[in-house]
Amino acid sequence: MKLGVVAVVIILILLIGFGMYFSVKNTLVRKNEAVKSTWSQVDVVLQRRADLIPNLVETVKGITKQEQTVFGEIAQARSQLLSATDPQDKIAANQRLDGALGRLLALTENYPQLRSNENFLRLQDELAGTENRIAVERKSYNDTLQDYNTYVQQFPASLFASSMGFKPNNAYFTATEGSRAVPKVDFGNTQPRPQPAPAH
Repeated sequence: MKLGVVAVVIILILLIGFGMYFSVKNTLVRKNEAVKSTWSQVDVVLQRRADLIPNLVETVKGITKQEQTVFGEIAQARSQLLSATDPQDKIAANQRLDGALGRLLALTENYPQLRSNENFLRLQDELAGTENRIAVERKSYNDTLQDYNTYVQQFPASLFASSMGFKPNNAYFTATEGSRAVPKVDFGNTQPRPQPAPAH
């Protein structure tokens, strides 16, 4: 009688263990595929921005021929982005491209004729729209990646994850160094406002 009870208990434990194993595996697969899917959305908008850049650069080159250093930085960063094969390399290349594009767009301060060039303004608007889309997709990707990483490291998934080939993935998008700096605001030739006379 006791052997029968022990056998039933062992069978129940094995069934629960197998059930937990397959449940965890299915959840890990689903979450990993969600990370890949959201990354592909990021990749699409990064590609769109990379496609816009040559036209923007050519438009700026026509007016600012002497800014060769900036054009070289953009070409190199764009090439690195397009040749990167995994998320971490693409994220690093994207950060370099962010910095180079920031320097390109800052040229409008030195070349007022750029601000009145219709082609440049249209491309700048398209680029701004794409940057907004990148921000949305980056947040979605980071959130999905965080959800996956949390699950992989939580009990009971942590018992099975590494044996199934699932490990934490740290390819997050982070703020670039340039975006941490406080922007400098200069309103030009502003005069202090006259203070009202104190009331008596």
